[in-house]
Amino acid sequence: MRKPLLLMLASLSLLIACDPARKNRIDEIRRVTGGDPHIGQETLRKYGCQACHTIPGVQDAKALVGPPLDHWSKRIYIAGEIPNTPDNLRKWIQHPTKVEPKTAMPEMGVSDQDSADIAAYLYSLE
Repeated sequence: MRKPLLLMLASLSLLIACDPARKNRIDEIRRVTGGDPHIGQETLRKYGCQACHTIPGVQDAKALVGPPLDHWSKRIYIAGEIPNTPDNLRKWIQHPTKVEPKTAMPEMGVSDQDSADIAAYLYSLE
């Protein structure tokens, strides 16, 4: 009974991985952010983002201190202050208090590449 279920899941994963539209979207996200969404998913955990945010696809990320990060690619503003662009998101991730001095989001010492990877993952969330 388990074998057919595993085979079905493996086939579904292969179909998703081979979806040309999804691959094109991921390639475009990589191009505009300079990051990798697959790495970004783990990088969010590295910096403890799950302690404050609900983040789809990130284990144990169900906190309600900061806003949920679902549907990021559809958002208009970051922190209600600046347009949601890859450059602005990277700036926010690295130095939130420079964008919004009264924010509760702490400076976490996020590197340039880590901010690119995190941004790439967030933009993959439709």
